[in-house]
Amino acid sequence: MSSLFPIEYVYPPGFSYYPDFLSDDEEFTFIEAIKKVELHSLVFQGFVAKRRTASFGYDYNFDRRTIAKGKPIPPDFIPLVERVANKLLIAPEKFAELLLTEYPIGSVINWHRDAPPFDIIAGISLNADCIFRLRPHDKTKQSRSSIISLLVQRRSLYVIKGEARSDWQHSISPVKQVRYSITLRTLTQRP
Repeated sequence: MSSLFPIEYVYPPGFSYYPDFLSDDEEFTFIEAIKKVELHSLVFQGFVAKRRTASFGYDYNFDRRTIAKGKPIPPDFIPLVERVANKLLIAPEKFAELLLTEYPIGSVINWHRDAPPFDIIAGISLNADCIFRLRPHDKTKQSRSSIISLLVQRRSLYVIKGEARSDWQHSISPVKQVRYSITLRTLTQRP
């Protein structure tokens, strides 16, 4: 890991990072599984983002700010859901959404907190590393020195819950090569 991103860095309470969560072979298998899924351009508040996604389980509609049951999670991803749940010591069925994302070169995710109905967020990075950034959500606490940047390596798992989920925003800097991610989310409560 780069010296810019020391392992001993103190993350916000509720943020966890697990490098090498997947093996090379597992990474390849999940990338191939993603490539079999029909991905669509993400439209967020009328803006077409420079990434393609597919959502399973519960879907959040950004325009209406509502959540509804969607397509079931594909069987290819159930072992990963179970593995992440085991790591977090929760029941696999607690994960209500699985989001697959393809990030072309140069794509970003701007500063945000995930939609309100979601609680725990677990992300698995595939095919490429990325620079993941965190900053306080409270504008009065935001400054250049309040931004935490870390290298999220391919095959790693990061988890955002508790204070890191409620009081912090996150973003991803422009990716330098095609990156895929698998994001799992629990709900604050089932609709």
